[in-house]
Amino acid sequence: MSTVRIALANLREPTGPADSVALAQEGIAAAAAAGALVVCFPECFVPGYRWPGRTMPPPDPAFLAAALAEIRAAAAAAGLGVVLGTERVTAAGLQIAAAVIGPDGTLLGWQDKVQLDPGEEAVYPCHGAGRAVFTVGPLTFGVAICHEGFRYPETVRAAARQGAQLVFHPFAAVAEPGSYRPTAYLDPANTFHEKAILCRAAENTVFVASVNCASGGAPMTSAVARPDGTALCWQPYGQAGLLIADLDLTQATGLLAQRCRS
Repeated sequence: MSTVRIALANLREPTGPADSVALAQEGIAAAAAAGALVVCFPECFVPGYRWPGRTMPPPDPAFLAAALAEIRAAAAAAGLGVVLGTERVTAAGLQIAAAVIGPDGTLLGWQDKVQLDPGEEAVYPCHGAGRAVFTVGPLTFGVAICHEGFRYPETVRAAARQGAQLVFHPFAAVAEPGSYRPTAYLDPANTFHEKAILCRAAENTVFVASVNCASGGAPMTSAVARPDGTALCWQPYGQAGLLIADLDLTQATGLLAQRCRS
């Protein structure tokens, strides 16, 4: 099978840790009903991204372990692969990560955030290391989290050079007071971030699927870029729901990634 269906969980922002798990379970069920092979959630969807000034419970390893177990069970019940934006408490401190879960509920592994935005280091002090790829059915994919995919081409290229046909890009972005609020995808007045996703796809000849939460005035929305650097589909700004995309994997040759000599 050369065509696979993926889902991006462009859902509302969770109101708290418990709500994040309930929303994730609902998103998994909806993605399975839509016929998706894999669903990807935004950055730190569980327990919620720790925005500056936002009041959240302290990092809780017991909650995170229980939440992961519940979401693994939901994935198994739905027969669906899941890329869950979450966090981990490590010996070095709190870490942004993505847990990758197979359709049988198996934890396939982790992709930790290696390149942090400087503004994150006070809250998430721990950098990860290494780039992994994962396989669900005919689809091999990597994960580049937020700042990594927007600003560091090598994070996408590393997955493409390991055979990934797709790189998921979970991120977190909300409107700041007085900020410009886009209405049209890829409008020249928008920030560089949406165009960067097209570049990551074109320079590696792979699909890139970028997913944010739905919130009013967010500067970027969820979207999928084709391996030629054109936009396949995108979610209307601020509209909660699943973004569904059918990918023709024969287009994702990884040619330009493989030809890179450095």
